[in-house]
Amino acid sequence: IDGHCEPRHGDCNDSESSEEKKILVNIGGVKQVLSSYLLSRYPETRLAELASCSSKSLDYISCLCDDYDPVNGEFYFDRDPETFKCIVDVYYNGEIHMKHGACPICFKKELEFWRVDPEYLDECCKTHLNEMEDELAEIAAKVKLILDDLNSDPSLSRWQKSKIFLWKLMEKPESSLQARVIAILSFLFILISSVVMCMGTIPELQVEDAEGNPVEHPTLEVIETACICWFTVEYLLRLISSPNKLHFVLSFMNIIDFMAIIPFYVVLTLTSLGTAMMELANVQQAVQALRIMRIARIFKLARHSSGLQTLTYALKRSFKELGLLLLYMGIGIFVFSALGYTMEQSHPENMFSSIPQSFWWAIITMTTVGYGDIYPKTTLGRCNAAISFLCGVIAIALPIHPIINNFVIFYNKQKVLETAAKHELELLALQANEDALKKSSRKVHKTGGVLAVWDGPMRASNSDTHLLLQEEKKTCRRN
Repeated sequence: IDGHCEPRHGDCNDSESSEEKKILVNIGGVKQVLSSYLLSRYPETRLAELASCSSKSLDYISCLCDDYDPVNGEFYFDRDPETFKCIVDVYYNGEIHMKHGACPICFKKELEFWRVDPEYLDECCKTHLNEMEDELAEIAAKVKLILDDLNSDPSLSRWQKSKIFLWKLMEKPESSLQARVIAILSFLFILISSVVMCMGTIPELQVEDAEGNPVEHPTLEVIETACICWFTVEYLLRLISSPNKLHFVLSFMNIIDFMAIIPFYVVLTLTSLGTAMMELANVQQAVQALRIMRIARIFKLARHSSGLQTLTYALKRSFKELGLLLLYMGIGIFVFSALGYTMEQSHPENMFSSIPQSFWWAIITMTTVGYGDIYPKTTLGRCNAAISFLCGVIAIALPIHPIINNFVIFYNKQKVLETAAKHELELLALQANEDALKKSSRKVHKTGGVLAVWDGPMRASNSDTHLLLQEEKKTCRRN
């Protein structure tokens, strides 16, 4: 022990009496002898206080440990011995590493018990701990959101209660059977609208107007109008019941909903202005552009698909990898198109008229598409094409694994959070039953025989997420 002294914690040349003073601790049945001089390096810790409590009373010592043997001078602690081996390293090395497989939250509680600052954790362990705390905060937020949905405030007015009911009905399919039915209907309307939009472009299903121009079949227009009416009513109801109107309007998914609706009304407005307005070429092009914007409604499926939401999150988390992919491809396209243009100049049937025009060839070659509309004819040009093909395959394959990994991590995390949130709700229900049982037992003046049955499960109900919820409640009361 004495050989591990470090000058930054103290002077190793102190008196021999201080170095020879030892304390005996028993951690979960595992005995360990520690030097009081070593422990004094961190005087704010529990072990350092034990080393200096020999002259204190037994009551004071019992506050520091679970039990004490004055004959042998042995301190007993009902703690995890394996975790203690990791924590005691701070006295030797000045830093702590968590044991592989240990729960970070339980490890943090052990640090709090031994009064060791978590800042002594190594960076890798500290990152893992912060990730777990973030997950617990997310679980607590999910549980709090579910509890807020279950518990309605009786002080709210009828209009406020109606808005809350309407918001749950339109935004939370899991809240009730009616909300689930509305979510399914919305999903079907999105599919029907997308199918109708595609069928409207089939020449066999089109009819001619008075001027002989092909237009959509009237039946398809009726179905399209019905879908738009549904989308409009849905959007307005969600906007009216939204607790935060500004956040609702600026939300990405709600912008998509708005962009899927507005082209119909713009085209309807332009049509109602008369044929003179519609005969203008610019107006006709604008109408066609607005009709194409109807494809935005297919993105509304992301609102009802957790898989699409997970994919979107994975892509957002993979911006760095996607940026590297675009960088590699951009450099490769520029280099190989310039080489291809230069090498093909000597051929009489040159198909590379300029470097910008060669960009198209480089793109379809590096992405392994190869339409065949432009290709090299010289030997050097073909060698350049082969190298660009191989470089394109490598450049595309490299970032794929991190993107897939981000997708799997987020998907598994969402499943764990959902399971943990359900578990926390079960524990809260168990605690509520236990509280009701206590009240009933007090009324009939019973002893704690029945309550003892609940004692074990209720200790388990004081989980980390439940403690976070209790802290939030206390903070709200203070505010």
